[in-house]
Amino acid sequence: MTIEEFTDSFQKIKALGFVPAKRKCPTGIGYTLENLLGIVENNNAHPDIEGAELKAHRTKGNSMITLFTFNNKVWKMPPLEAVKKYGSLDKDGRQGLYYTMSLKPNSAGLFLDVQNTEISVRHICGEVVATWQLETLAERFMQKLPALLFVSTFTEEHDGVEYFHYYRAQLMRGTSPELLANQFRAENILVDLRLHDRGTMARNHGTGFRTYEDKLPLLFNSITDL
Repeated sequence: MTIEEFTDSFQKIKALGFVPAKRKCPTGIGYTLENLLGIVENNNAHPDIEGAELKAHRTKGNSMITLFTFNNKVWKMPPLEAVKKYGSLDKDGRQGLYYTMSLKPNSAGLFLDVQNTEISVRHICGEVVATWQLETLAERFMQKLPALLFVSTFTEEHDGVEYFHYYRAQLMRGTSPELLANQFRAENILVDLRLHDRGTMARNHGTGFRTYEDKLPLLFNSITDL
């Protein structure tokens, strides 16, 4: 499906007003939209609409999504050493670094430092745990989300059935290291450390770069209403 074909179809869907969900679960909003567009559900990671990822968002919702994970050559101290030095016990009783990093130091003294060209996890003593180049993060972001079709949706419920009104579609493209730096400073992009002590090594589940759905438009350079 091309962007033009999507735009034509979306205008017809918008004119329908509220439509009943075709699936009873949190993913019903996306599944119902794809069904109305004639897109067959699959597990293919490739975008369905001319290089753009399709995302339906509940206007009153505030769900979090993972944009991407990235760990390659970022650790300035051995991960296991970082876990042992700054970690805490996780729900399974293992020493782990399971922290959502912010600009303010956490209970372990770790915080996120944002500079013009890089971000890093540091300790208040000055020790640097890991560093990511913003240019690399921008490249990773564009690999995962080269373009986003962001569909805003009103929702209501009647007799246990959720209804959706898909009322706005926006095509979002492009980002930059400078834009991402500003969004890290505003804490609209969150950094999740996810690793634990596995005896002779640290088991790393991938550092997650996450955001709230309603903050997604802030991460792109270009936004076009369709």
